Amino acid sequence: MSETPASTTAPLTGQLETLSEVIAAAAAQFADVEAYVEGAQRLTFGELGRAADGVAAAFVARGVRPGDVVAIMLPTSIDYAIAYAATARVGAIATGVNTRVGPREVGAIFERAEPVLAVVDEGVGAPVPPSVGTPTMHRRELVAAASSSAAAPAHQGRAHDPVTIIWTSGTTGLPKGAWFDHDNLRAAVTTAGVMTAPFDRRLVSTPFAHAGFMAKLWEQLAWATTLVLTPMPWSADDAVRLLGEERITVAGGVPTQWAQIVDHPALGETDLGALRLCVAATAPTPPELVERVTARLGCPLVVRYAMTESPSISGTAPGDTPDVLYRSVGRPQAGVTLALRDETGADVEHGAVGRIHVRGPCVMRGYWREPELTREALDDDGWLRSSDLGRLDDHDNLVLAGRVGEMYIRGGYNVYPLEVEHVLAEHPQVRQASVIGVPAPVIGEIGIAFVVPVDPTAPPSEHELRAWSKERLADYKAPDRVVTLDALPLTAMMKIDKAALRATLPEGFGVRSA
Repeated sequence: MSETPASTTAPLTGQLETLSEVIAAAAAQFADVEAYVEGAQRLTFGELGRAADGVAAAFVARGVRPGDVVAIMLPTSIDYAIAYAATARVGAIATGVNTRVGPREVGAIFERAEPVLAVVDEGVGAPVPPSVGTPTMHRRELVAAASSSAAAPAHQGRAHDPVTIIWTSGTTGLPKGAWFDHDNLRAAVTTAGVMTAPFDRRLVSTPFAHAGFMAKLWEQLAWATTLVLTPMPWSADDAVRLLGEERITVAGGVPTQWAQIVDHPALGETDLGALRLCVAATAPTPPELVERVTARLGCPLVVRYAMTESPSISGTAPGDTPDVLYRSVGRPQAGVTLALRDETGADVEHGAVGRIHVRGPCVMRGYWREPELTREALDDDGWLRSSDLGRLDDHDNLVLAGRVGEMYIRGGYNVYPLEVEHVLAEHPQVRQASVIGVPAPVIGEIGIAFVVPVDPTAPPSEHELRAWSKERLADYKAPDRVVTLDALPLTAMMKIDKAALRATLPEGFGVRSA
């Protein structure tokens, strides 16, 4: 492991306009600092710059030009990072294709993006659709090009040129491509706040194809952050080992991962002296788990809320209470403004549920080659109209209430599933819960709760969970039916896949009118 420099440095922003310039600057200024750690493989920022130049030259030889789209169809890896950096050095536009998406989604992405080259790893993920005829570069060819001494082209580009297209998960339809320019990526340096400090060593388990990496590469380069990649499939054994061996300073995970880490028998023998921050995302973190993480790992836990279209939105702060972390996603990040509006576009009263609107420098420029969808999502003043619902609590923390399409109306009353899920997850016999609404005669819709019990051999009964909910919520919000599962299905971004849950129910399941 390379030594961390004793001094700190200002972020690489200044007069730099493009990601290509920042890659070159980081390679020069932080030449011996590790950029990526993947098992036994390590890559410094200097080596990243040289490898990106070699691959960029190979891209140009294959016809890639500034403004072209390059599809990266690799698993999360050092090779993926090199491919992204090389695309930026050419002045082309990088789009990542998650290896977990299926042929239908891949076909839709290629139809919309029209990449001139796809970087592939045979046998990993869905293949390039044969109908599009896109040329491919195999991963082994990328590795060979990365070791060459070829120089990158001189193209630098402009701050408002597109640099990446990031695809939504597609759980409610075909993926949409949110595109970002260099200024978007530069802005992530300042919105990061407590999430980033000079020369951090960050443990990463999320896919590189999504916004947490694609929209944050400038931030990583500016602060000389080392990304330590967790082996896949994820395991608590690997996570705990890497926390100590790699002197991790920032570690992120979903609540179920944190629960496994704090219960791991080797944690007490692991040197966690470098750890300064733990991050939870994608699902509510119960207060009891917050307290255990904070106590056992000796550092604060924070929650972050973002979306593909705006990779920086809000978060809690170190020192916020466990209840704040569980029930809210904190306050806006630096430079971000939030508004809660009804369907007419008017602001709702403080404390009322409204559609979340976001404005800030990290908000996407639009959906790639989708002008109508872009007009629906972005207004002339730069406000992003999201599909998420929320309200502000008494301390102006944002409390999520679910998504527009998830709210259901039971007997004339609005029910927001996330509120019910929070209450169910507080039950001592419930590990996870997810709620959906389904059609029912007379009453309109009813709630179905999918529950993962703490002890599969002794799950809580439907009657018990309905009574628990009615003691804490209005009676009409209690789930009408409860389905016990061993695990909840997840999307490629490790979010609960409600479409998959809905698909498991037979027609007419759960009808109950009282």
